[in-house]
Amino acid sequence: MAQHTMLEDAKIAVIGLGYVGLPLAVEFAKQFKTIGFDINEARVSQLSQGHDHTLEVEDDKLKAVLTDDCSTSKGLYCTNDLAKIENCNFYIITVPTPVDKYNRPVLTPLYKASETVGKVLKRGDIVVYESTVYPGVTEDECVPVLERVSGLKFNVDFFAGYSPERINPGDKEHTVAKILKITSGSTPEAAEKVDQLYKSVIIAGTHKAASIKVAEAAKVIENAQRDINIAFVNELAKIFNRLDIDTDEVLQAAGTKWNFLKFKPGLVGGHCIGVDPYYLAQKAQEVGYHPEIILAGRRLNDGMGEYVAHEVIKLMVKKDIPVKGANILVLGITFKENCPDVRNTKVVDILHTLKDYDTNITIYDPWAEPAEVKHEYGWDSVKELTNTSDCDAIILAVSHDEFKALDLNKLCKENAVIYDVKGVLPKESVDARL
Repeated sequence: MAQHTMLEDAKIAVIGLGYVGLPLAVEFAKQFKTIGFDINEARVSQLSQGHDHTLEVEDDKLKAVLTDDCSTSKGLYCTNDLAKIENCNFYIITVPTPVDKYNRPVLTPLYKASETVGKVLKRGDIVVYESTVYPGVTEDECVPVLERVSGLKFNVDFFAGYSPERINPGDKEHTVAKILKITSGSTPEAAEKVDQLYKSVIIAGTHKAASIKVAEAAKVIENAQRDINIAFVNELAKIFNRLDIDTDEVLQAAGTKWNFLKFKPGLVGGHCIGVDPYYLAQKAQEVGYHPEIILAGRRLNDGMGEYVAHEVIKLMVKKDIPVKGANILVLGITFKENCPDVRNTKVVDILHTLKDYDTNITIYDPWAEPAEVKHEYGWDSVKELTNTSDCDAIILAVSHDEFKALDLNKLCKENAVIYDVKGVLPKESVDARL
């Protein structure tokens, strides 16, 4: 009964309606009055009409919870009007936390979102952050902004929580409600309220961390651990390539041991694994420790796109294929398969290296929006591939389902190079794979 009372007046505002915020808002809207707030007017308009271009939420599921009345007892109302969220008492901030060109954390979106919430913050409200950060950001960086803008005192007038996102873009099996959620709060009472709020919609359950800093640290090491493990197998791939040994066959053999970790080599991009380790590294350096393994893994993974491009060029040279002016087809530009997300894609590293050799590059990706690719990276891409048979090389960079059905031999010249970055094509049909 106490738990029910704790949540019966919950009015939730989700700040940022991207890959993380929208799926979460949809889940909350099934039980609570939920206001989805985003500064992007076009995004709000699109969602209000029942369509999510990120494809994280199917149109029918979005329309099932949408409401055009922000005063209803439950349902999702999308807006960019700050006045619409002033009556909420839970503010959940889900904005991105990128790095700059020097791989330094960029907290600007968090600062701006905190300023936005600070303008409507009231006594008794709880502000929960979901963005991936280094330990201390919530209380040392964001809370002071909330205090300054609102004029309220932390842990007296308002409270904070941290519940890191665990969204896996494009994954329709491990959706937000099916992934166990870490929760935390700035006081024991706030921590319990935050935990009960998430527990009400996360069917996989929750884990209440001992503190906000513990929750922040837990999130950032999740992806740092994966990054390091992938870096290890990427290094193995480089070694085994020189030894003329098939990396996949080695991993399959080693994987027969019960406690062998089954990671595969590849490009490490996206908004999490390729970014989060830099946040931990930054904080470590601030306290006087130089993280060796974390940064070594990052350097190795960040160099894999260039490595792939050079391997393709070497294969072309061995086949006496002129490199300058060669026609190269790159399959995929998103950061992962069956997903339109192009954020921090490492395929562009392949493209930049190939461009240095004056090659002609065609990028085909049925999932990526050409306008977004052009805006983010300056590259032209196509969603449909016209019949062509003049490719000197084909690089399968992303394993979209559509690519597995392609007859690559019909797209290229007889002597062309076919390189499989993802290791999904039959071994006998390719010249090399990562």
